[in-house]
Amino acid sequence: MSEKEPLFSSKNLKLLTDPVGTNNPITVLVLGICSALAVTVKLEPSIVMALSVTIVLAASNVAISLLRSLIPPRIRIIVQLVVIATMVIIVDQVLKAYAYDVSKQLSVFVGLIITNCIIMGRLEAFALGNKPWPSFLDGIGNGAGYGIILIIVAFFRELLGSGTLFGYPVLEKIGLYNTGYKDNGMMILPPMALITLGIIIWVQRARNKDLIES
Repeated sequence: MSEKEPLFSSKNLKLLTDPVGTNNPITVLVLGICSALAVTVKLEPSIVMALSVTIVLAASNVAISLLRSLIPPRIRIIVQLVVIATMVIIVDQVLKAYAYDVSKQLSVFVGLIITNCIIMGRLEAFALGNKPWPSFLDGIGNGAGYGIILIIVAFFRELLGSGTLFGYPVLEKIGLYNTGYKDNGMMILPPMALITLGIIIWVQRARNKDLIES
């Protein structure tokens, strides 16, 4: 009888850490770019979106892993979409009940989590072939990797574009406006999300030479 693998073995820990760095779903696999463009004008909705995607991804991964031996291959995509849609509806209703203002800011983008290619990709590539616990860790790891990039982009866009963080006037408080600096209105325009993301990708690849050849 083989020994039971520890819950947080090195193999399982890699499922959490790899998507944050070397296999980041946005900067390395180039998935989920639309969210980086759409919801990163402010930090608050970006954090809520990051948490929402992480919860949906982790829960969907576990559900598909539990059902993997029961799903006929011909209808697996339909089953996956039904599972994702169910999780998204639950998250959306919770946001409307407890964070209505943020829910209004996110608007239709919460619903569009259903079509987020990161989630469909992980269900296909991982959850269908692995047990629930590794699938859960994979969902948390990829959600965290996705969320970190959203938060970084939103941090710079809100700080440089509006002079605030979470609505608090940071640049005004530190006296930067007294030196002649004015809010950079370009930072709140959609193209700057992609430019900021491009800079993050450049920095990551400059620090990790293995990614240049990938």
